[in-house]
Parts: sequence; structure tokens; C-alpha cells
Amino acid sequence: MNLGPLNLSRTAFVAAVVALTLGMSAIPACAQTFTDLHDFNPGAGEPDNLLDTGQFPQGWDGKLFGISHFGGTTNVGTVFSMTLDGTPDIIHSFDSTGGSYPYYGVTLGKDGNFYGVVPVGGTDNFGTVYKITPGGTYTVLHNFTNGSDGEQPIFPPVQGNDGNFYGTTSAGTSTFYKVTPSGAFTTVHTFASSEGNQCTIFVLGIDGNFYGSCANIFGSSGTLFKISTAGHVTVLHNVNKATDGQGPIGLIQAADGNFYGAMSGGAAAGTIFQLKTNGTYKVLYAFTGGTDGGTPLAGLTQGRDGSLYGTAALGGQSTPCNGGCGVIYKITTLGAYSVIHTFDFTHGSYPQSDLTLDTDGVVYGNAQQGGAHGAGVFYSLNLGFKPFVTLATTSGKVGTKVGILGQGFDSASVVKFSGVKSTTVTLTGTTYITATVPAGAIDGKVTVTTGTTTLTSTQTFIVHNSWSSGSAMPTAVYGPAVGFINGKFYVVGGQNSAGTIVGTNQVYNPAANTWTTAAAIPTPVVAGASAVVGGILYVIGGYETSSTTTNIAQAYNPETNTWSTKATMPTARGSASAVVDGTSIYVIGGNGTSLRLNTVEKYAPSTNIWSEEAPLLVGKSDPSVGLVGTTIVAAGGYTTSGDTGDNEGYDVSTNTWSALTSDSTPRNASCYGALLGQLYVAAGGDDGIPQSITESFSVTTKKWTPVDAMPQALISPGSAVANGLLYCFGGSNSNQGTVYNKVHIYQP
Repeated sequence: MNLGPLNLSRTAFVAAVVALTLGMSAIPACAQTFTDLHDFNPGAGEPDNLLDTGQFPQGWDGKLFGISHFGGTTNVGTVFSMTLDGTPDIIHSFDSTGGSYPYYGVTLGKDGNFYGVVPVGGTDNFGTVYKITPGGTYTVLHNFTNGSDGEQPIFPPVQGNDGNFYGTTSAGTSTFYKVTPSGAFTTVHTFASSEGNQCTIFVLGIDGNFYGSCANIFGSSGTLFKISTAGHVTVLHNVNKATDGQGPIGLIQAADGNFYGAMSGGAAAGTIFQLKTNGTYKVLYAFTGGTDGGTPLAGLTQGRDGSLYGTAALGGQSTPCNGGCGVIYKITTLGAYSVIHTFDFTHGSYPQSDLTLDTDGVVYGNAQQGGAHGAGVFYSLNLGFKPFVTLATTSGKVGTKVGILGQGFDSASVVKFSGVKSTTVTLTGTTYITATVPAGAIDGKVTVTTGTTTLTSTQTFIVHNSWSSGSAMPTAVYGPAVGFINGKFYVVGGQNSAGTIVGTNQVYNPAANTWTTAAAIPTPVVAGASAVVGGILYVIGGYETSSTTTNIAQAYNPETNTWSTKATMPTARGSASAVVDGTSIYVIGGNGTSLRLNTVEKYAPSTNIWSEEAPLLVGKSDPSVGLVGTTIVAAGGYTTSGDTGDNEGYDVSTNTWSALTSDSTPRNASCYGALLGQLYVAAGGDDGIPQSITESFSVTTKKWTPVDAMPQALISPGSAVANGLLYCFGGSNSNQGTVYNKVHIYQP
């Protein structure tokens, strides 16, 4: 066989292992239900050589789709589908024109088509990236030229949140590319030697970045990296062959937010590792190559029980396979490892495909060798997981059409988003259904009920441009100071329904949706400015009584649960707002002895020193502020003549304010925060009348845009941004009226 210009170290490594002499023996007993569903027979025209077959995704029609390295009409590889009961169907035979000898499977796109790559063939014989429909219509999206676009891609591209596909080339100098579903191609980044070579993309992170590896199996130990859609690379870990393993494969992001993968070799017979987003690397398990398995050549899959499942190509029983026939293993995220199936050649050996957890709750995979014809098997492993549904899209606005993949659907199936029924549902067969996100839906699971059976999505659907609520505050207040530190909100002070200014420090854990308390603020204030720097919450100024402003600066350390007093602010004032740029806090506007101040003062926590900065163009209290890009925006507020839509931007580098596009909805004392490069302003008072309107302001477009209104009109809530969400705590319907304990949460 001639692979043409393909010169990849993994191919050489795999070829050496394939050369092992294999035999046959009886099946050992195992605790799980393993079923040999189909023995591949290339002599009958079926797929041949499931070498490094990688991903094996479930399509909209309920079938599984994968690749074979050989087989087809020209014997240079296939794309095939497989029914769950074990019937294969070749939907495309590769050739030199469209590319040949595929690796690592295909990716299911949000359009229901599959996307993949081949390392050789195409116009210039340097490989292609392609799209193929479930029915087999094959389209080359790009022919690699070995120019600035790179050459020899081996891992299929991954679809980003923007709908485009991103991937890497693996030979020579690796590149990171973007290709649209219609084939528009862009080289986004060329990897530097310090970033690695033979680079791959494994997974889209929940933060919108991609995480993968660069590795040369017989050369340098490689890197684990993060890369943005713009091509900014962050090396998270430099792999040490002696301690970490070598040849990373199959990175996934588990439900705990950490990444997990396998190393195919190294000092041990491979390892399983954990990688945190901050770069912390930990070996969870080192294979011995004995009965525990060795040389994992497939990625990990997370089960419904939270454990991780994968295969090792070698190890297991020592006979009849030279080096072992391979195993299926289970490992917890804490590292507890066990073998749950040992291959025996008769029913498969040398597994290399990723395990697919189908929506029927059963795990499926391919073994590269063994079986009745020696060409591998398609198998299932029933681990007792319940059926579920999975979402083609995990976020969208009300009115978005969402594809749902499962089984047993019919025309009477009822779809609900976080308990709210979708009124527009379209059925495609019994395995795919499309539903429109209904008004009133909030973030949560999606369910499909057919008859007496209800299936629940494994993913949470995020409803963009929508409001949800958190657990009610123990003490209702308006005008509190708020800071988010280490996963918790600290809601400090404010005024209660009796008109008393309180010193409470209410602590909200959004992950658990629970409240606790912490040390009270020594000097209770309402409408103080608040900011967080270096894990410390600063509460600055405010009102000690309804008519007495203060210049006290109080600092809370959640690690020690203690308060301290810092240098006093030069100007005593309440109803000011604060924003952080770098490590400095800017306190803007407010109400003092001279009403409606234009005062701007900067506090540096590192030196405990205050300085006066250029004043606002218009004096105002309770503006909505935020750092948008490099501009501090101060929008709205109350002036001496009433509420204003005045909007100003501050350039820190020049210490100057300039007028920005006014807000057509004048108001003050709103809930506000900078998110996704825009300033969001919700609720607030217009001439003392509470509002519910919510808007966003873009410095780039200089426009205000109405978005989904807050469910309740209110004035003077505490506000903070965390995890891409705007949180609004408490508030009131007037300065001396009803005080609320509600927590409103906005998802842009």
C-alpha cells in the first residue's frame, strides 16, 4: 500500500502495532452486557481497517456515522453509517480526487451534515476538508496546498459557536484554519515552534475557545493548548514524556469543567490525565500494558453516571493477541480505575474508535481487528444508563428553532424548555424533532414526552436575551453594595422595608442557589459605591442616614471574613458608582453637599492612595457605569434638573471625558454591568417612577439597543456581573416604598 506523501509519526506508530500477530480464544466472563453486533467483512464490500477511526457520532436519522481507513470502490477509505442493530452502509468511497485514507472520524454539524478531513489526495495531494450529507452527497470544501494553509489534516474540524468549523493541519508547520459550511477558507494562525507541531483540535470549550494538543510522538513531548477563534494561542501545559505520557488523544470537557484525555505512550504504556483551564495537569492513571490495558488510541466519553469511559488498544488478556487484545475501561474524575470489558479477538480486538453514548443509553464502538473475518467488529456495551435526548443547539433566544436528537418521537410528542411548552414542533422521523423556544422559557433542561415516556436532555439550554431568578434574599434591601469573589456574591448593607440602613452581609452562591451570611459591615451604608480588586470587596461612601453622606472606604476580605478601613475618599458622597480599570477603582459622580457631583476620584488599593481625575461633563448621581473595551462608560443618572440620558466615555490614558450617544430612556439607580463588549442597563427610576426596560450600549456602533425587559420594574437594586450574566439584587418601587428580596438574572 502506498500512502503517497503522508509522513505522520502516529501512522508509523500505528502501523507497527498493526503488525502484531493475532490469534483466537474463548470469551472471558464480564459484568457488563457486551454484544458483538456485526463482524466487518471487506470481502463482501464492507468497510475495511478501522484504524484510528476516532469519532463515531449519532446522526439525525438515529444511525452512527464513521470512517474506515481502507475499503470502498478504490480501497482508499470510506464514510459509512451503521444502524444500532449492526447493519453497515457505505455512503461514500474516497478517491484521489476528493481525498483518501481518512482518520479520526467525522463531526456532526448543526445542519445535520458531517464534516471531516483526509490527509492525502485532493487537487495538490496534500489533503482536503469535506462535507458529506447523511445520504452520501460529498463536497470538498478546501484542497490543501502546503502553502500558508498547511498540509495533511488528520483530525476532523470542530464547529464553533459562530457556526464556522475550525481545525488544524498536522504535518510540517501546523496551521489553525477556519472554514465555513459553504467552503470559504481562512488560515487563522500558524503555530510557532514554541507552541508545538503536529497540532490537533479536540474540543470546543464552554468558554467558546478550542482546546487541543500539539505532539510529535517520536520527537518532542508536545503541548496542551487553548486557542481562540481569532487564533490567540495559550500554552496551558508542556508535556513531559517521562512523567505525563506522550501522544495526547481524545480531549473532552467534562461536566465539572475540567478537561480529560489519554496519552498513547510515554514512560508508561499510556496515561489518563486531567487538565484544568488554568493549566494544572494531573495524571489520573498510568497503564501498565498488562490486564489493565495499554496504548489508548481513542478518546474519552462521559457517562450518565459522571464517570469517563474509553478503550485501550492493547493489554488485557495476554493471548491470543500478541500484546493483548485491548480493554474497555472506566475511570472517575478522581482517578478510580477499573476494566469493564476485555477483548478476545473472537468478538473484536485492538479498539480505536471513540465510544459513543447513544441517546438510547447504550454505548457503541468499533474494534479494528478480530471478529469472524479478522477485520474488526461493531459492538455495544449496555451499562444500564437510561435513554435521553441531546440538543443540536444549546443556546438561543426565544423563537430559536432547536433540533433535538433522541428516539421514539411521534407527532404527539410534547417538547418543554425548563417546563414551558413549545407550541411549534416539527417531527423528522422518530429520532429527530425541531422545537421553537417558547416565550417565558428560562435556562434549564429540555424534555420530550411521548406517551408516558419523558426523555430529558443531558445539556442545559441557555435562553439568551432572557431573565431568570435566583433564590430570594433573606433580607429585602435596596441600594446594597455587591461584589463577586471566588464564586460567591456578597450583598452588603442597603436599606430595609422599615427604612433602616442595615449592615448585613448576605452571601449568595449561584451554583447552589443558596444564601448564607458573613461578617456585617462595621459602618452600615446605603447607596455606597462598590468594586472588587484582588479578591477584596471595597464599599466606598454612601449614606449613613437619609441625609448624611460619608467618605469612608471599607474593605471586606472573604478569606478571613474580616473588615478593615482604608484611606478616606476625598469627597463625601452617596449614590456614586464605581468601576475597575486594571487595579484602580474609579468612583464616578454621586450626591454630596453640593448636589449632583461631576467628581471622579481614583483609588489605588496597592498604595491606599486617592487621586482626583478629570470630572464628568455633566454632574449626576446613580449613573450606570462599566468598562467597555478600553472606555469607561457612565450612562444616565440624575442631574440637578432631573433624570438624564446623558452618556459619557472616559479614556484612562488621556484622562478625558467625551460625549457618547445619549440614552433615549432617561433614568437613574439602575442595575448595570459590562457584558460581551457592551454596557447593559436594566430597570431604574425615571422621575421616581420605576422602570423595567433593559438596553445595551455598544461603544463600537454607538447605538443603544432594547433587549428583553426585566420582569419587574424597580429602583436601586444592587448589581454585579459574573459568569457572563448580569445579577440584580433587591431594589424597591420608590425611595420610601416596597422593598424587594428578589434576585433577577439576565442572560445576554
